[in-house]
Amino acid sequence: MTYIPLSGLSLRDIEYVVAVDDLRNFSRAAERCGVSQAGLSEQVRKLEMLLDVTLFERSRRHVAPTPDGTRLIAMGREVLASARAMIEAARAQTGPLEGLLRIGVIATLGPYYVPSLLPLLRRAYPELRLQLTESLTQSMLSKLRQNELDLVFAALPVTGESFETAPLFEEPFMAVFPRNHPLTQRKTLTMEDLASDHDENGLLLLEDGHCLRDQALSVCGMVPMRDQQRLATSLEMLWHMIGAGEGYSLIPQLALRNRAEWEELVVVRPMAPASRQIGLVWRSSDPRGSAFRDFAAFLASKLPESCLPVTVENT
Repeated sequence: MTYIPLSGLSLRDIEYVVAVDDLRNFSRAAERCGVSQAGLSEQVRKLEMLLDVTLFERSRRHVAPTPDGTRLIAMGREVLASARAMIEAARAQTGPLEGLLRIGVIATLGPYYVPSLLPLLRRAYPELRLQLTESLTQSMLSKLRQNELDLVFAALPVTGESFETAPLFEEPFMAVFPRNHPLTQRKTLTMEDLASDHDENGLLLLEDGHCLRDQALSVCGMVPMRDQQRLATSLEMLWHMIGAGEGYSLIPQLALRNRAEWEELVVVRPMAPASRQIGLVWRSSDPRGSAFRDFAAFLASKLPESCLPVTVENT
Protein backbone atom coordinates (compact mmCIF):
# COMPACT_ATOMS: atom_id res chain seq x y z
CA MET A 1 0.00 0.00 0.00
CA THR A 2 1.36 3.42 -0.99
CA TYR A 3 2.34 5.61 1.96
CA ILE A 4 0.41 8.90 1.96
CA PRO A 5 1.97 11.62 4.16
CA LEU A 6 -0.46 13.57 6.35
CA SER A 7 1.68 16.69 6.70
CA GLY A 8 -0.58 18.66 4.35
CA LEU A 9 -3.79 17.78 6.22
CA SER A 10 -4.70 19.70 9.38
CA LEU A 11 -7.59 19.47 11.81
CA ARG A 12 -8.14 23.19 11.31
CA ASP A 13 -8.73 22.67 7.59
CA ILE A 14 -11.28 19.97 8.39
CA GLU A 15 -12.99 22.37 10.82
CA TYR A 16 -13.24 24.94 8.03
CA VAL A 17 -14.86 22.43 5.68
CA VAL A 18 -17.33 21.24 8.34
CA ALA A 19 -18.26 24.85 9.13
CA VAL A 20 -18.99 25.54 5.45
CA ASP A 21 -21.10 22.39 5.29
CA ASP A 22 -23.02 23.37 8.44
CA LEU A 23 -23.73 26.95 7.38
CA ARG A 24 -23.69 26.61 3.55
CA ASN A 25 -22.03 29.99 3.43
CA PHE A 26 -18.30 30.81 3.32
CA SER A 27 -18.69 34.19 4.99
CA ARG A 28 -20.60 32.85 8.01
CA ALA A 29 -18.24 29.86 8.23
CA ALA A 30 -15.26 32.20 8.37
CA GLU A 31 -16.93 34.24 11.10
CA ARG A 32 -17.57 31.11 13.16
CA CYS A 33 -13.99 29.95 12.75
CA GLY A 34 -12.54 33.36 13.55
CA VAL A 35 -10.69 33.86 10.24
CA SER A 36 -11.15 35.99 7.15
CA GLN A 37 -13.35 34.71 4.36
CA ALA A 38 -10.42 34.85 1.95
CA GLY A 39 -8.25 32.82 4.30
CA LEU A 40 -10.90 30.17 4.83
CA SER A 41 -11.66 29.90 1.10
CA GLU A 42 -7.97 29.50 0.32
CA GLN A 43 -7.54 26.71 2.86
CA VAL A 44 -10.60 24.88 1.54
CA ARG A 45 -9.18 25.12 -2.01
CA LYS A 46 -5.80 23.77 -0.79
CA LEU A 47 -7.56 20.86 0.90
CA GLU A 48 -9.47 20.12 -2.30
CA MET A 49 -6.16 20.10 -4.21
CA LEU A 50 -4.60 17.79 -1.63
CA LEU A 51 -7.52 15.38 -1.82
CA ASP A 52 -7.92 15.86 -5.57
CA VAL A 53 -11.65 16.24 -5.00
CA THR A 54 -14.12 19.11 -5.33
CA LEU A 55 -15.84 19.28 -1.96
CA PHE A 56 -18.36 22.03 -2.68
CA GLU A 57 -20.45 23.20 -5.59
CA ARG A 58 -20.23 26.99 -5.51
CA SER A 59 -22.23 29.81 -7.03
CA ARG A 60 -23.11 33.35 -5.93
CA ARG A 61 -26.28 32.16 -4.21
CA HIS A 62 -25.57 28.52 -3.60
CA VAL A 63 -23.03 26.46 -1.66
CA ALA A 64 -23.62 22.73 -1.30
CA PRO A 65 -21.40 19.67 -0.92
CA THR A 66 -20.78 17.51 -3.95
CA PRO A 67 -21.47 13.75 -3.65
CA ASP A 68 -17.75 13.19 -2.95
CA GLY A 69 -17.83 16.11 -0.54
CA THR A 70 -20.76 14.66 1.40
CA ARG A 71 -18.88 11.39 1.87
CA LEU A 72 -15.57 12.96 2.86
CA ILE A 73 -17.05 15.65 5.12
CA ALA A 74 -18.85 12.94 7.10
CA MET A 75 -15.47 11.27 7.61
CA GLY A 76 -14.01 14.64 8.60
CA ARG A 77 -16.65 15.01 11.31
CA GLU A 78 -15.58 11.66 12.71
CA VAL A 79 -11.94 12.78 12.70
CA LEU A 80 -12.82 15.94 14.64
CA ALA A 81 -14.92 13.98 17.13
CA SER A 82 -12.03 11.58 17.73
CA ALA A 83 -9.60 14.47 18.20
CA ARG A 84 -11.90 16.12 20.75
CA ALA A 85 -12.34 12.80 22.57
CA MET A 86 -8.55 12.48 22.73
CA ILE A 87 -8.27 15.91 24.36
CA GLU A 88 -11.08 15.07 26.79
CA ALA A 89 -9.43 11.78 27.76
CA ALA A 90 -6.15 13.57 28.48
CA ARG A 91 -7.94 16.29 30.43
CA ALA A 92 -9.77 13.69 32.51
CA GLN A 93 -6.43 12.58 33.99
CA THR A 94 -5.64 16.01 35.48
CA GLY A 95 -8.97 17.51 36.41
CA PRO A 96 -12.14 16.64 34.46
CA LEU A 97 -14.06 19.69 35.62
CA GLU A 98 -11.34 22.23 35.08
CA GLY A 99 -10.96 24.29 31.94
CA LEU A 100 -13.67 24.67 29.31
CA LEU A 101 -17.05 22.96 29.77
CA ARG A 102 -19.57 23.39 26.94
CA ILE A 103 -23.11 23.30 28.34
CA GLY A 104 -26.44 23.38 26.55
CA VAL A 105 -29.67 24.38 28.31
CA ILE A 106 -33.20 23.98 26.94
CA ALA A 107 -34.82 27.31 26.12
CA THR A 108 -37.69 26.90 28.61
CA LEU A 109 -35.20 26.43 31.47
CA GLY A 110 -32.10 28.50 30.69
CA PRO A 111 -33.28 32.07 31.45
CA TYR A 112 -34.85 30.98 34.74
CA TYR A 113 -32.27 28.50 36.11
CA VAL A 114 -28.91 29.71 34.81
CA PRO A 115 -28.85 33.06 36.69
CA SER A 116 -28.88 31.23 40.05
CA LEU A 117 -26.66 28.41 38.74
CA LEU A 118 -23.71 30.56 37.66
CA PRO A 119 -22.76 31.99 41.08
CA LEU A 120 -23.06 28.51 42.54
CA LEU A 121 -20.65 27.06 39.98
CA ARG A 122 -18.24 29.97 40.31
CA ARG A 123 -17.88 29.26 44.03
CA ALA A 124 -17.76 25.45 43.81
CA TYR A 125 -15.71 25.11 40.61
CA PRO A 126 -13.44 28.17 40.39
CA GLU A 127 -11.23 26.63 37.68
CA LEU A 128 -14.16 25.91 35.38
CA ARG A 129 -14.78 28.02 32.26
CA LEU A 130 -18.30 27.77 30.88
CA GLN A 131 -19.52 28.10 27.31
CA LEU A 132 -23.32 28.22 27.31
CA THR A 133 -25.74 27.42 24.49
CA GLU A 134 -29.53 27.72 24.57
CA SER A 135 -31.75 25.98 22.02
CA LEU A 136 -34.38 23.31 21.52
CA THR A 137 -33.84 19.85 22.98
CA GLN A 138 -33.23 17.91 19.78
CA SER A 139 -30.83 20.51 18.41
CA MET A 140 -28.69 20.34 21.54
CA LEU A 141 -28.79 16.55 21.73
CA SER A 142 -27.54 16.51 18.15
CA LYS A 143 -24.66 18.81 19.13
CA LEU A 144 -23.96 16.64 22.16
CA ARG A 145 -23.88 13.52 19.99
CA GLN A 146 -21.43 15.23 17.60
CA ASN A 147 -19.17 16.26 20.48
CA GLU A 148 -19.95 19.96 20.08
CA LEU A 149 -21.34 20.08 23.64
CA ASP A 150 -20.24 18.31 26.83
CA LEU A 151 -23.41 18.47 28.92
CA VAL A 152 -27.06 19.33 28.35
CA PHE A 153 -29.66 20.39 30.91
CA ALA A 154 -32.93 18.94 29.61
CA ALA A 155 -36.30 17.58 30.65
CA LEU A 156 -36.12 13.82 31.20
CA PRO A 157 -36.52 11.21 29.94
CA VAL A 158 -33.99 11.50 27.14
CA THR A 159 -33.66 8.31 25.15
CA GLY A 160 -30.76 6.98 23.12
CA GLU A 161 -28.03 4.44 23.67
CA SER A 162 -25.36 7.10 23.20
CA PHE A 163 -26.49 9.13 26.25
CA GLU A 164 -26.35 8.85 30.01
CA THR A 165 -28.59 10.92 32.26
CA ALA A 166 -28.84 11.93 35.90
CA PRO A 167 -31.96 13.54 37.42
CA LEU A 168 -31.51 16.84 39.25
CA PHE A 169 -34.91 18.03 40.48
CA GLU A 170 -38.65 18.05 39.87
CA GLU A 171 -40.00 21.35 38.59
CA PRO A 172 -43.74 21.76 39.28
CA PHE A 173 -46.07 23.08 36.61
CA MET A 174 -48.39 25.97 37.44
CA ALA A 175 -51.53 26.79 35.49
CA VAL A 176 -51.56 30.42 34.37
CA PHE A 177 -54.87 31.96 33.22
CA PRO A 178 -56.17 35.30 32.03
CA ARG A 179 -57.70 36.97 35.08
CA ASN A 180 -61.32 36.47 33.94
CA HIS A 181 -61.03 32.76 33.00
CA PRO A 182 -63.69 30.52 34.67
CA LEU A 183 -61.12 28.04 36.03
CA THR A 184 -59.55 30.76 38.19
CA GLN A 185 -62.44 30.21 40.63
CA ARG A 186 -60.69 27.01 41.80
CA LYS A 187 -57.77 27.26 44.20
CA THR A 188 -56.11 24.04 43.01
CA LEU A 189 -56.52 22.35 39.65
CA THR A 190 -56.12 18.78 38.49
CA MET A 191 -55.25 17.37 35.08
CA GLU A 192 -58.90 16.31 34.72
CA ASP A 193 -60.03 19.94 35.15
CA LEU A 194 -57.95 21.04 32.18
CA ALA A 195 -58.79 18.01 30.06
CA SER A 196 -62.53 18.69 30.50
CA ASP A 197 -62.26 22.42 29.76
CA HIS A 198 -63.72 23.35 26.37
CA ASP A 199 -63.53 27.13 26.62
CA GLU A 200 -62.79 28.79 23.28
CA ASN A 201 -59.81 30.47 24.91
CA GLY A 202 -58.28 27.15 25.86
CA LEU A 203 -54.83 25.67 26.18
CA LEU A 204 -52.05 27.65 24.51
CA LEU A 205 -48.96 25.81 23.29
CA LEU A 206 -45.44 26.47 22.15
CA GLU A 207 -44.44 25.68 18.58
CA ASP A 208 -43.34 22.20 17.52
CA GLY A 209 -39.86 21.33 18.72
CA HIS A 210 -40.28 22.65 22.27
CA CYS A 211 -40.39 19.78 24.75
CA LEU A 212 -42.67 21.91 26.95
CA ARG A 213 -45.35 21.65 24.26
CA ASP A 214 -45.42 17.85 24.52
CA GLN A 215 -45.27 17.99 28.32
CA ALA A 216 -48.27 20.33 28.49
CA LEU A 217 -50.30 18.09 26.18
CA SER A 218 -49.35 15.02 28.20
CA VAL A 219 -50.26 16.62 31.54
CA CYS A 220 -53.62 17.78 30.20
CA GLY A 221 -54.37 14.50 28.45
CA MET A 222 -54.95 16.28 25.15
CA VAL A 223 -53.92 15.92 21.52
CA PRO A 224 -53.02 18.96 19.40
CA MET A 225 -55.84 20.24 17.20
CA ARG A 226 -55.28 21.16 13.57
CA ASP A 227 -57.16 24.42 14.11
CA GLN A 228 -55.22 25.14 17.30
CA GLN A 229 -54.94 28.81 18.22
CA ARG A 230 -51.81 30.72 17.35
CA LEU A 231 -48.72 28.98 18.73
CA ALA A 232 -46.13 30.78 20.83
CA THR A 233 -42.55 30.97 19.60
CA SER A 234 -41.13 31.19 23.13
CA LEU A 235 -42.10 30.93 26.78
CA GLU A 236 -42.03 34.72 27.10
CA MET A 237 -44.43 35.08 24.17
CA LEU A 238 -46.68 32.51 25.87
CA TRP A 239 -46.88 34.86 28.87
CA HIS A 240 -47.89 37.74 26.59
CA MET A 241 -50.60 35.66 24.93
CA ILE A 242 -52.05 34.65 28.31
CA GLY A 243 -51.95 38.25 29.52
CA ALA A 244 -53.78 39.33 26.36
CA GLY A 245 -56.59 36.91 27.19
CA GLU A 246 -55.99 34.46 24.34
CA GLY A 247 -56.03 31.41 26.61
CA TYR A 248 -54.15 29.66 29.40
CA SER A 249 -51.12 27.38 29.63
CA LEU A 250 -48.89 25.38 31.95
CA ILE A 251 -45.78 27.29 33.01
CA PRO A 252 -42.76 25.70 34.76
CA GLN A 253 -42.30 26.90 38.33
CA LEU A 254 -38.95 28.64 37.77
CA ALA A 255 -40.43 30.81 35.02
CA LEU A 256 -42.82 32.39 37.54
CA ARG A 257 -40.03 34.35 39.20
CA ASN A 258 -40.12 38.16 39.03
CA ARG A 259 -43.59 38.40 37.49
CA ALA A 260 -45.13 41.01 39.81
CA GLU A 261 -46.02 43.26 36.86
CA TRP A 262 -48.35 40.53 35.54
CA GLU A 263 -50.55 40.31 38.64
CA GLU A 264 -53.29 42.49 37.15
CA LEU A 265 -53.47 40.39 33.99
CA VAL A 266 -53.04 36.76 35.02
CA VAL A 267 -53.95 34.32 37.80
CA VAL A 268 -51.64 31.47 38.82
CA ARG A 269 -53.04 28.23 40.18
CA PRO A 270 -51.12 25.14 41.37
CA MET A 271 -51.60 21.82 39.58
CA ALA A 272 -52.02 18.61 41.57
CA PRO A 273 -49.92 16.75 40.62
CA ALA A 274 -47.95 17.97 37.62
CA SER A 275 -44.23 18.49 37.14
CA ARG A 276 -41.33 17.84 34.82
CA GLN A 277 -38.04 16.25 35.77
CA ILE A 278 -34.93 18.23 34.92
CA GLY A 279 -31.72 16.29 34.46
CA LEU A 280 -28.20 16.33 33.11
CA VAL A 281 -27.31 14.51 29.87
CA TRP A 282 -23.89 13.52 28.51
CA ARG A 283 -22.40 11.07 26.02
CA SER A 284 -21.98 7.58 27.45
CA SER A 285 -18.58 7.44 25.72
CA ASP A 286 -17.26 10.54 27.54
CA PRO A 287 -14.39 9.52 29.85
CA ARG A 288 -15.57 12.12 32.37
CA GLY A 289 -18.76 10.18 33.09
CA SER A 290 -17.99 9.59 36.76
CA ALA A 291 -17.13 13.27 37.24
CA PHE A 292 -20.39 14.26 35.54
CA ARG A 293 -22.31 11.99 37.90
CA ASP A 294 -20.64 13.70 40.87
CA PHE A 295 -21.43 17.07 39.28
CA ALA A 296 -25.09 16.05 38.92
CA ALA A 297 -25.20 14.92 42.56
CA PHE A 298 -23.83 18.29 43.63
CA LEU A 299 -26.45 20.17 41.60
CA ALA A 300 -29.22 17.91 42.91
CA SER A 301 -28.21 18.89 46.45
CA LYS A 302 -28.74 22.58 45.58
CA LEU A 303 -32.44 22.65 44.78
CA PRO A 304 -33.76 25.77 43.04
CA GLU A 305 -36.42 27.59 45.03
CA SER A 306 -39.89 25.94 44.89
CA CYS A 307 -38.54 22.85 43.12
CA LEU A 308 -38.62 19.36 44.61
CA PRO A 309 -36.03 16.60 45.04
CA VAL A 310 -36.29 13.62 42.73
CA THR A 311 -37.90 10.72 44.55
CA VAL A 312 -36.62 7.16 44.36
CA GLU A 313 -39.60 6.14 42.22
CA ASN A 314 -38.66 8.73 39.55
CA THR A 315 -35.02 7.73 39.16
